[in-house]
Amino acid sequence: MIERYSRPEMAGIWAEDNRLRLMLGVEEAFLEALAGRKAIPASELKAFKAAAHQGLHQKVVALEAQSGHEVIALLAAVSAVIQDSAPAVNRYLHYGLTSSDVLDTALALQLRQAADILLKDWEEVAGRLRTLARAHAQTWMAGRTHGVHAEPISFGVKLAGWHAEALRNMERLRRARETAGFGKLSGAVGCFTQAGPELELEALGKLGLKPEPVATQVVPRDRHADYFHALVLSAAAIERFATEIRHLQRTEVLEAEEPFGKGQKGSSAMPHKRNPILCENLCGLARLIRSYESAVVEDIVLWHERDISHSSVERVILPDAHIALDFMLARFKKVLDGLQVHPERMKENLDRSLGLVFSQTVLLRLVDAGLSREDAYELVQRSAMKTWKTREPFLKSLQADPAVTKTLSKGELAACFDLDSYKGAVQELLARGGVA
Repeated sequence: MIERYSRPEMAGIWAEDNRLRLMLGVEEAFLEALAGRKAIPASELKAFKAAAHQGLHQKVVALEAQSGHEVIALLAAVSAVIQDSAPAVNRYLHYGLTSSDVLDTALALQLRQAADILLKDWEEVAGRLRTLARAHAQTWMAGRTHGVHAEPISFGVKLAGWHAEALRNMERLRRARETAGFGKLSGAVGCFTQAGPELELEALGKLGLKPEPVATQVVPRDRHADYFHALVLSAAAIERFATEIRHLQRTEVLEAEEPFGKGQKGSSAMPHKRNPILCENLCGLARLIRSYESAVVEDIVLWHERDISHSSVERVILPDAHIALDFMLARFKKVLDGLQVHPERMKENLDRSLGLVFSQTVLLRLVDAGLSREDAYELVQRSAMKTWKTREPFLKSLQADPAVTKTLSKGELAACFDLDSYKGAVQELLARGGVA
């Protein structure tokens, strides 16, 4: 991922130095499990651990250029450091293992580290959504379907829905973290021909991982596809929220705006512009992450016990997706921190439909008064279409229709336009969304 969208903590997880440290950590855990069986002195294990912190990255790069094999290059770099101080470790390093044992197990550790950061990000987003939802529980606005006014809703209820989705994404990421928390140390083609399952179980236990039940030479990639889907849905959620803010910021609507900082410029040509560039950026990054999902699914299908057609894909999409999503969540926190909400404009826009948003209430009061639903619907729609055409207030249109006033008095009709009647379920909805 380009530096523009990279935050240090998440980028550090996918940096090559961290990857090599994790790979050496896998070798270390396996050596510790092997130590009692092969009489590897504790002092040599200590020397190996010290070697793992000697900045081997550049040495590995140089050796890989010669060997064309990154794991062999790593082993050679370590061996050059420990061959005199830890001969037993040098002898048993990578004993009975194959490259994918180290690579896939280290990847599981990376995925867990990355998931922990994303979960923290989501928790911070959810906290901001809770605060805003509570603050705007009674901030009324037009609910819209197909972009057209439907019925009144509370901005707080809208935000409670976002919060509920944030909680679902957190739960998906927790499950994904567990799904990805499997390693393999079962050797070539996964059949433990050189080192037994008990060694794998012990070593993976030291790493906090579970053994893949039946591996090939790699951990099956359906795990990674399952994990990745949680990233895609997280990005889609942020895109949904950002898209709504973009719509609400349109000049014709102007009910909410993303932050616009002091000294910020919106256009090189038009000084008046206040563009929703933060939210537009979030929508673009979500497209990028979503586009990777097909690639990670295609990685599931490998030849026989393995090939490496998945490797090049994962080296790009896994760092990119995590770093981009981490950036998205951080940027969305910034949007929420500076979100400008305009309740007066929300009420003004709600009134622009001249009362049409109360049509269902009128419909049901007519039904309650004894009309069939079909007859009531026809009467209400007739007055509604008159309002659409003439811009006469809906209540006035209804009160001018003898067929309506025959069933409901003018006072009973006016009562249908009381916004307070829509407030009954607000606290219940906030509670269901986890914000009350």
